[in-house]
Amino acid sequence: MDMARSLPAANFCQACTVRNRAICADLDDEEINLLNAIGRRKTLQPGEQLLWEGEEAVLVANVIDGVLKLSTSTGDGKEQILGVVYQSDFLGRPFGQTTPYGVEALTEAQVCVFQRSDFDRFAREHPRLEHKLLERTLSELDRTRRWMLLLGRMNAEQKLASFLIETADRLAPAGPSGADGSVSRVELPLSRQQIADVLGLTIETVSRQFTRMRKDGIIAIAGRRDITILDRVALQERAG
Repeated sequence: MDMARSLPAANFCQACTVRNRAICADLDDEEINLLNAIGRRKTLQPGEQLLWEGEEAVLVANVIDGVLKLSTSTGDGKEQILGVVYQSDFLGRPFGQTTPYGVEALTEAQVCVFQRSDFDRFAREHPRLEHKLLERTLSELDRTRRWMLLLGRMNAEQKLASFLIETADRLAPAGPSGADGSVSRVELPLSRQQIADVLGLTIETVSRQFTRMRKDGIIAIAGRRDITILDRVALQERAG
């Protein structure tokens, strides 16, 4: 681990912007101090890898800021993006021997990293954290089931609309919102090709859907990744 860019987590928790939503949310101050002793804050640059698929599960981490992607390699060596993680999401496989997916930063990101063995021991000794892990696991299972529905049953328009809604909900708005909350600006973490790969579509189909939504006044497009949702109700209707 790069010690110049990995700092002790102590003193960070009190000012942590995601503490109330993170895996450690239910811990008391004494438990937080104990967790601090085994954690470190690390900064990742775009394109930097945190975890490698199939390797020994050495680390687990909590996302403090930024966006990262989860990916796997297909039989022909191509990358398949499994999902995107945001602030307060948990990464890695506690109590596991190998890492099931690769993790790469899409933007500059900050994470709190823990040696998996230290984290496993702490979780066993502190049932509230172990309970939170179970809650997160079940929530992730629910998200996976919804994603399977999205990929298997929805048409291209529904898929892209659902993706935009989820992304807008997970990312803090980058601009002002209307009085009814219907207008929000989103800097997409994925390129159009990556969005197409995630949704099981071609890039041409994704581009056509973006163009159609723009012409219909549902979104505005200021750049390849700069999207403003102008009519959230209409977007939700497109999502089905």
